[in-house]
Amino acid sequence: MQAMKILVPVDGSDASTRALRHALALCKAFRSGKLLVVAVDDSLFPGAERKMGAEAAAAHHAENFERMLGPARKLLARRKVKAEFIELVGDVAASILEAAAAKKADVIVMGSRGAGGIKGVLLGSVSQKVLAGTPVPVTIVN
Repeated sequence: MQAMKILVPVDGSDASTRALRHALALCKAFRSGKLLVVAVDDSLFPGAERKMGAEAAAAHHAENFERMLGPARKLLARRKVKAEFIELVGDVAASILEAAAAKKADVIVMGSRGAGGIKGVLLGSVSQKVLAGTPVPVTIVN
C-alpha cells in the first residue's frame, strides 16, 4: 500500500504548527504517511517587483518562506521526520489547491486561521476557499 500523502499548509503561526502536529499524529496512527509542507507567499502588488527589482523580490519571498517554514522545520527535525517542503508564490488558497492536486494529496490538514487571522472569525477565508475547492478531505485544526 502506498503511503498516504498529507498536505500541510504552514505560515509560521501557532495554528499551522498545531496542524502539523496533528498531521504527524496521523502519520503515526497509520504507520505511514508522506508529509508535504507547503508555504505560500502572496504575490507582490503589480509593478512592485518591477520597482524593487527581481533580486530584491526574490530576497523578500525567501525571507518570508524562512519565517513561515522555520517552526515546521524545527518541529520535524526534533521528531526526526522527513518532509517535502514546497514554496509557492501566488494567491494563498489557489496555490494550496494547486499543490494538493499536483502532488495528489490524499488529505489536507490546516489551521483554522493563519498568521493574518482575526480573532473571532470562526474560519479563515483561506480555510474556507480550500474546503470549497478541493475534492479531498480537509481537517481543520483549531
